[in-house]
Amino acid sequence: MKLNRLSETATLTLYSADVGTAMSLQYVESIQAGFPSPAEDYMELAIDLNKELVKNPNATFYGRVRGNSMTEAGIFEGDVLVIDRSVMPFNGCTAVCFLDGEFTVKRLHITKNTIRLMPANPDFSPIEVESGQSFLVWGVVTYIIHTCK
Repeated sequence: MKLNRLSETATLTLYSADVGTAMSLQYVESIQAGFPSPAEDYMELAIDLNKELVKNPNATFYGRVRGNSMTEAGIFEGDVLVIDRSVMPFNGCTAVCFLDGEFTVKRLHITKNTIRLMPANPDFSPIEVESGQSFLVWGVVTYIIHTCK
């Protein structure tokens, strides 16, 4: 899969998704989290991560995270976010927002009169979007890809 860099800020580097190529990987259909099961029966299957992770190719982008304001949501420095701009933002979703010229990833807290961008790390404060600020919910995070440490 080829990534085309679109934009880079202090908190996020955005890439467009090129889903024109397929890359089939070996796939195990069922991995037990309890008692082990024989895996040989499942090894002939294949998975294409483009088809698995990208539901709307023309509206899907990838972003690499910088910073640690979302660690309690399972989003860490260096993680890759799959961002779908065609998904309607909703209260509680994790979204990539564009606020005063900068991208940030936060959980949305939407009420009748306010929008707050909520971090998932107690070291960071919520950001209340004020009247007059330049603000856009750029896309909703649909998947998080990160390295197990």
